[in-house]
Amino acid sequence: MAITITEKTLNDLEFDTILESIKNYCITDLGKSAVNKILPFKSKEKLFSELKKTDEYLTSFENDNRIPNHIFDDISKEISLLNIENSYIIPEGFLKVLNTAETVNEQLIFLKKFKEIYPILFEHSQEIEYTTIVSDSIKKIITSFGEVDHKASQHLKTIRREIGQIRGKINESFTRALSKFSASGYLDDIRESVVENQRVLAVMPMHKRKVKGTLLGTSKTGSIIFVAPQITQKYTRELENLLFEEKQEVIRILKVLTDALRPFQVLLVQYQNYLIELDTIGAKAKYANQINAILPKISSDKEICLKDAYHPILLEKNKLTNTTTIPQTLELNEQQQIIVISGPNAGGKSITLKTIGLLQVMLQSGILIPVSDKSTATIFDRILTDIGDNQSIENQLSTYSYRLKNMRQFLKRCNENTLFLIDEFGTGSDPELGGALAEIFLEEFYSKKAYGIITTHYANLKVLADELDNVANANMQFDERSLEPLFKLFIGQAGSSFTFEVAQKNGIPYSLINRAKKKVEGEKIRLDKTISKLQKERNKLQKNSKNLEKEQSKAKEHSDNLSDKEAKIKLKLEQFQELYDNNQKMLVTGRKINELANKFFQTNNKKELISEFIKWTTIERAKYLKKNPIVKKTKAEKKKVKVVQKQKEEKIAIVEKEILKEVVKVREVKKVEAKKNAKAKADYIFKVNDRVKILDGSTVGTIESIEKKTVIVNFGFLTTKTTLNKLEIVEATK
Repeated sequence: MAITITEKTLNDLEFDTILESIKNYCITDLGKSAVNKILPFKSKEKLFSELKKTDEYLTSFENDNRIPNHIFDDISKEISLLNIENSYIIPEGFLKVLNTAETVNEQLIFLKKFKEIYPILFEHSQEIEYTTIVSDSIKKIITSFGEVDHKASQHLKTIRREIGQIRGKINESFTRALSKFSASGYLDDIRESVVENQRVLAVMPMHKRKVKGTLLGTSKTGSIIFVAPQITQKYTRELENLLFEEKQEVIRILKVLTDALRPFQVLLVQYQNYLIELDTIGAKAKYANQINAILPKISSDKEICLKDAYHPILLEKNKLTNTTTIPQTLELNEQQQIIVISGPNAGGKSITLKTIGLLQVMLQSGILIPVSDKSTATIFDRILTDIGDNQSIENQLSTYSYRLKNMRQFLKRCNENTLFLIDEFGTGSDPELGGALAEIFLEEFYSKKAYGIITTHYANLKVLADELDNVANANMQFDERSLEPLFKLFIGQAGSSFTFEVAQKNGIPYSLINRAKKKVEGEKIRLDKTISKLQKERNKLQKNSKNLEKEQSKAKEHSDNLSDKEAKIKLKLEQFQELYDNNQKMLVTGRKINELANKFFQTNNKKELISEFIKWTTIERAKYLKKNPIVKKTKAEKKKVKVVQKQKEEKIAIVEKEILKEVVKVREVKKVEAKKNAKAKADYIFKVNDRVKILDGSTVGTIESIEKKTVIVNFGFLTTKTTLNKLEIVEATK
């Protein structure tokens, strides 16, 4: 079934404000126009693709392979010219087309290289053909300065060469005329000027007849006459003809190039659309980065679990004033189908309602949302809203009539794939009658298995929420002492409106409040008091619960520390006991050996010594075997041990062979290195202050002097004379 979310719902949830924020992150006007057109997706497949593309773009901010810059020009005019026969694109337009083509190609190459990091963006880029024909064709004709290259045609090259020559002749002839008339004293102090892109002589009026040429103007005061010398006129006319001829040739070349690009018109449209889409994806990713938004897990089951959800508009507004924004946590599933939020005004009921609705609309429009990464979301076919005072002057409908009209649409369109959000449910009419009707509406939504959140002050709706299995009461927490809202949603209990308490806080005289209390039914006051009392009790329990959790955490930590200490002490005791037993055993053994030795020293009887020693060791061995009996192995076990031993020996033999091969290789390498080192040492030319040692010696000394092959080496405590061939270099002097 196609997803349908009405414009009214988008307006109720201020979706256009989100789009305005995203627009600020676009890099082109075309991207901003595209953002203005963002609407909830009708297809889940396209929606999931868009969400993943935005999420991949967002991840590029956190890694080294960031998506390249994709700023581009609007080539809509150039594309439209390709549809008109015999038309041509100007050089500046071709540069725009070139920039677009190269930007797209750069993206295609990048995404192909990093397709494992950006699989969805890469898959999307594969819809665009990679080709350099467009850019190569333009580069051959148009320079980077936006001019037709002189190499574009031989004729253009010839014309421009002739233009250069004529301009040289004009300058040369003008310089001669300037020198001539300046020497004659016919010119003003400024001597020359430029009129209509021509160099002209600044002639004094009294000498105007003496200077032959064409009058092209005068100064504002009339004190100077500007004359183009006759000698340059011939060349000027020739230049004009050549410039006209150049213009015609340039137009011809541009038409040829335009004709060459006509077959690529569809591709250029794809290029521009691709870059517009990339601009919008990038803007959504930058906006998500700003508000710490993520892509939550999208569940195929019908469940919403938004943890630490922020209202994005409120979040940005509070950032400007350094105000803390309190997140909400809310869950809708088959066991908690509808939530009825109650509590005092200005407590945050409406903003909580709008938070859930706006985040759901954003998600279904392909925009990431500011929630915890442990959140779960689902996709609804319809999102219905009735938020705020919708009194219609044009249709002459009261607030209640308008809301009844909305309820009729809700009842008609609600089903199990609908999310409905209603603020101040049932208001606008007589509380008892309106409340009864609202109760029936709630039962209908419940029976149709629609998911929804409503806010209300009606006691009967709070009671009904307790009676229905899958409907939960909730309230916005309120500090009963300061009567200030805490802006935290608590699910599981209805909230008191704190009507009289808030009135008292706002300065309403206590006598008037008492009179008002007398006019209200006793049962209602008792119910409100009971709810208020329950909220106070719940707040106390929450505080106690938090304290108990802290104490429990401390106790557990203390218990863990004691357990660790006990384990360490036990280990040390075992080690001490083992050490004590070993020492005692060594003492007993030492005493026995000492006793046998003393007896031998006295009697000198070797046989008796050996006999006593063997007897004692036999007794000790029997004691040891009693404590550690030898387990006899069966034939099968012995055979298995032999097999395992044989396998180990075979493996060892194989490893030894491999090691020997490696040793041979290493020895060969070392031999080569040794030869190289020996050659290097043999070729080395000794210098004074070199650190050396005599061959086969270990003491290192310093060369003090060298005379031919005789060397004096200082070993610190002595000096010695030797020859160069008996020395070995240890460290060369720098």
